[in-house]
Amino acid sequence: MKLTYTKVGDYLFPNLTIKNQKYKRINKYGLLKLHYLKKNSKALYTTLLMKNELTDYLVSVSNECENRLNNLMEQFKKSDKLLSEKSKEINQLEWVKLMNNYKIIAEEIILNELIYNKNV
Repeated sequence: MKLTYTKVGDYLFPNLTIKNQKYKRINKYGLLKLHYLKKNSKALYTTLLMKNELTDYLVSVSNECENRLNNLMEQFKKSDKLLSEKSKEINQLEWVKLMNNYKIIAEEIILNELIYNKNV
């Protein structure tokens, strides 16, 4: 990689540019991972940023977490009879309460496994 410089006064500044990238969706899990990297893994954060790979990394974390959440919720629905469509029609509040509880459990699993993983 060859760098060119611009002289301003007595200083040489590198001509650094960022390649044009398509904007991709980063969900809350990607943003949580970004915050975690900034606070706890500065070396990885800086490396990804300098290689212009940070966005792709955060998008992959976002997608992985979203897929994991969907899989966990499907497993919970299959394992609990109270989450059936019939149960939903009979007692909606109980169904919503259970779904919210299961979603919180699934998100806690995702945070521990994928976001706050020390092995990154």
